[in-house]
Amino acid sequence: MSRIDTLIASMTLAEKLGQLTMTASSFTVTGPVIAGDSTESIRSGVIGNLLNMVGAAPVSEMQRLAVEQSRLKIPLLIGLDIIHGHRSLFPVPLAEAGVFDPAIWEATAREAAIEASADGLAMTFAPMLDVSRDPRWGRTVEGSGEDPWLAEQMAIAKVRGFQGKDLAAPDTLAACAKHFVGYAPVMAGREYASVDISERTLHEVHLPPFEAALRAGVATIMPAFTDLAGIPMTAHVPLLRDWLRVRMGFDGVLVSDYNAIRELLNHGIAADLPEAAAHALNAGVDIDMMADGYRNGLPVALERGLVSMEQIDTSVRRVLRLKEQLGLFADPYNRCHVRESAARVGERRALARAVGAQSLVLLKNEQDVLPFRNPLRRLAVIGPLGDAAEEMRGPWWAAGVAGNHVSVLAGLRTALPDCEIDHAAGVSIEGEDRSEIAAAAALCDAADAILLCLGEAAVMSGEAASRVDPGLPGVQQALATAVLARARHMGKPCAVVLFSGRPLTVTALVQDSEALIAAWFPGCEAGHAIADVVLGKVSPSGRTAISWPRSVGQIPVFFGERRTGRPANPADKYTSKYIDSPNEPLFTFGHGLTYGRFSYSNLRVTPAEPRVGDTIEVQVDLTNEGARTARETVFLFTHDVIASVSPPLLKLAGFARLELAPGKSGTVRIALPAQRLKFLGQNLEPVFEPGVVEILVGPRADRADLLVSTVRLKS
Repeated sequence: MSRIDTLIASMTLAEKLGQLTMTASSFTVTGPVIAGDSTESIRSGVIGNLLNMVGAAPVSEMQRLAVEQSRLKIPLLIGLDIIHGHRSLFPVPLAEAGVFDPAIWEATAREAAIEASADGLAMTFAPMLDVSRDPRWGRTVEGSGEDPWLAEQMAIAKVRGFQGKDLAAPDTLAACAKHFVGYAPVMAGREYASVDISERTLHEVHLPPFEAALRAGVATIMPAFTDLAGIPMTAHVPLLRDWLRVRMGFDGVLVSDYNAIRELLNHGIAADLPEAAAHALNAGVDIDMMADGYRNGLPVALERGLVSMEQIDTSVRRVLRLKEQLGLFADPYNRCHVRESAARVGERRALARAVGAQSLVLLKNEQDVLPFRNPLRRLAVIGPLGDAAEEMRGPWWAAGVAGNHVSVLAGLRTALPDCEIDHAAGVSIEGEDRSEIAAAAALCDAADAILLCLGEAAVMSGEAASRVDPGLPGVQQALATAVLARARHMGKPCAVVLFSGRPLTVTALVQDSEALIAAWFPGCEAGHAIADVVLGKVSPSGRTAISWPRSVGQIPVFFGERRTGRPANPADKYTSKYIDSPNEPLFTFGHGLTYGRFSYSNLRVTPAEPRVGDTIEVQVDLTNEGARTARETVFLFTHDVIASVSPPLLKLAGFARLELAPGKSGTVRIALPAQRLKFLGQNLEPVFEPGVVEILVGPRADRADLLVSTVRLKS
C-alpha cells in the first residue's frame, strides 16, 4: 500500500475530517469568524491545515506539534493570501496587468513564493482570475481587469511563478486559482451579492482564465462565496463536479472560501450545518476553510445518508496527495530554512521598483508637463497621499509592514537631495475639513513644480470595499480645484498622481489637469518608482487593463461589447447612445502615454487565407518620433466581419512591447495561432468558421487608432 492508502486505512473519522479542515491563526482576519487556539486540535489530528500563520519559528512549532506529537504525524498545509508580494510588495494585480509582460508577472510571483516559503508557507490563495467590468466592486484591484484573454495570460504566468518547476522544492507555493467562477459581476457591484449572467458570458468571459490555470497545472482552486443564478458556487455540482472535475479532469484540491460552507445556510439551500457540509462535499469541495462544517456537520450527514465514507476518503486522498507533492512528508520544515542575504532582498526591492515604475499609467500629459524639468530648486508635494507610506501597500499587504514602504515624499527627497521639498496634505482622504486647502495651495507660489497626490485609501479597495460612487473621496476635488487653479495662475507645471485600486470616475479632475498619472498602489518601492517617472529617469509605459468610465451610469463599459442592430448615430435619436454623455469611456482599455511619440505603419499579415492549423504572422513598423527613449505597448485585436454569433466589436488576441530611442524605427512581430480565431458557436462549442476576419493593430482599444488588415479563414 502507498503511504496515503496506509494513512487513510488507519484514520478515525475525526482524523479524516481534520485533513479536510482549515482554520486561521491570529495573524490576520479575512472574514467574520475568528479561530481560537488550535494547538490541542493539531495534536489530536482534528485540524490538518492552517491559514494566516507567518514566520519560520511559529510555523516550525506548529509543524512540530503535527509531525511529532500527533498520532499519525501528518504535516500541516499552511497558506496565506499572497496577492502581490509577501513582505516585499509589488504593484497590485490591476496595476501589474497594465505592464503587459508575462515574464514580469511570472517573476514577481516567483519572488513572492521565495519570500513566503521562507516564512514557512506552502500555499497562496492566488491568483485571482475574476474578470471585472464593474469598478464599483472592490476586488477589481486583485485581478487583471476586463479582458478574459489577458486574464488567461496572467493566470498562466502567476501559476508558473508561484509553483515553479517542482512543487516539492522549498521555494514554491501551491497556487489557488480563485474565485471559481463568475464572482466579479455581482449585482450592482455589491460584494457577496447574487450573480446572474448568461451561459454565453460564463463560457466566453469567466471560465477561460480557469481553463488556462488548469493548463498551467494549478494545484488548487477556490469556489466563490457567491451564487450563480441561484446555485451557490460552494455547492455547484454542475460546475465544480461536472465541468471542473469530469470535463476538465481536475483532480487537485478544492478549498472553500472563508466560512463559505456555513454560509450555505444564509443562501437558503441548507436547513442546518450537516446539510450544508453535504452539499459542499457532494459538489467536490475538499477543504472547509473556517466554517467547521466538515468537522461538526459531516458526522451527522454520514448518519443521515447524505454523504458516504468513500466521498470523504476521496477528498482526504486529494489533500494528502497535495501535501506529498509539496514535499511536506519528506521534510515538513523545508520551507523554514532559507535565510536571505541583504543583497538578495535588495534585488527583490529593485524588481519592485522597476515593475512599480512600469505599472504607472500616464493618462494625460498636455504641454509635456512631465517629466519635470531639471534642475528643480523647490518642489511642492500636496495632497493626503503625498506622505502616506502605509497606503502604498494596497488592500492585500500580506506580511508587508508600512515601515517597509517608501512614500512619494521620501522617494522624491532621495532623488532630489539638493531640492527643497515642501509638503502639505491639505485635506484628509475621506474627511470634510477644508480649512487647510488655502495654505496647501499657497505652496504653489514658491515652487518650481507641483505634484498633487490624491485618491483612495488602500482599504477602500479589496474585499468588502464596494463603492456606489467610485470618485475622489472626501473633499479632495476641492483641493485639486484650488491647487490646479493656483498653479495655472502662477504658470507653474503641476502633475496629478492618482492612487486607487480601481478606475475612478474623475472627469472633472481630468478636464482640469494637464498631467495625470494613474499610480494604483505601487507597493514597497512606490516613492522611488514615482520619482523615477516624474523626474524622467524612466519613461512611463503602463496601460489601462480596464476601461475608465466617465460616470457610474456607464458601468459596465468595456471594449469587448457586442454589436447592436442600432449602432450609435448622433443624427438619429433611435440609436444606442446616451442623451447626456458620450458612449465612449473616459479612458479605454490599453490607454497610456509615454515620453516618446510613436507612429505605426506598414501592417503586414500572412498568410492571407489561413486554415485552423496555421499560425498567422502579424508585423507592424513603429517609429519613435519623440525626443525621449520610450517603450511602446502594441495590441493585436481581431473582429469577425460576419459570424453565426454576433461578434464583439474587438477581441484581444495579442500584445508586444518595443523600446526605441528617439528617431529610431523597429518592427513588432506577433504570432497568432489561427485556432485562436475560433469562437463559441450557437451551441457554446468552439467553431472555426470560414469568412473574413479583421486584424487590427495599435496602441489601444479604439478603432480610430488602429491599423486594419483582413484575412479570410479557410475550412
